[in-house]
Amino acid sequence: MRDGFRKNGKKLGVIGGMGPAASAEFLRLLTMKAPAETDQEHPVVFMVADTEIPDRSTAIMGDGPDPSEQLYRDFEQLAALGADLFAVPCNTAHYFIDRFEKPLPKPLIHIVEETVLASKAINPKGAWMLSTIGTMQSGLYQSYADKINYALHIPNARQRDEIQQSIIAVKANQLHEAGEIVRSIVTELWEELDLPVMTACTEIPLGYDASGLPREKAVSSLEALAAACVRELYYK
Repeated sequence: MRDGFRKNGKKLGVIGGMGPAASAEFLRLLTMKAPAETDQEHPVVFMVADTEIPDRSTAIMGDGPDPSEQLYRDFEQLAALGADLFAVPCNTAHYFIDRFEKPLPKPLIHIVEETVLASKAINPKGAWMLSTIGTMQSGLYQSYADKINYALHIPNARQRDEIQQSIIAVKANQLHEAGEIVRSIVTELWEELDLPVMTACTEIPLGYDASGLPREKAVSSLEALAAACVRELYYK
């Protein structure tokens, strides 16, 4: 084990499938960030790749079914498998998770909270927020940023629509097209205000990676979640 770390025995339960590429990238990042040198030193992970959960943004905007019940069933399934902690590599899903009437059977590592904290650590002055339209309209990230007095800057309506198109492109495995959209919009944003880009949707880091833009100017919600999971699964 690297750097004197040891596993603490906790097992991670992940609700994936929202979308599949983002879930796969989360597992890759978790593997890369773990201080492990052998198979046995990596964390035990249970994943439910539930691609049939209804679309979260559509539900927030009142145009589709509420995914809450299905999400909660998946948490229960992961707990039954033996998970001690939960992670959900989908930002928009947390709008519904935060509103569950019943408590979760195990603690959740909250992607929104972790991403806002990671963004503030990189640049205390604020960041551009890129997300699904549903997440933007829900105020989910804004409420967590307000708790720590962190400034989020919001793209205009056209830019938000185009970022949504980049998310759709990633879900369709059209990474080149997603990267072109992200490059165009982020370049516009930086001409207005030179701040890091906070990718508050787990598809956007994949589009950003395909854009050719500098990695050090982006705060990935997937990386923030993976780093937080490693923090909770190991100790020195």
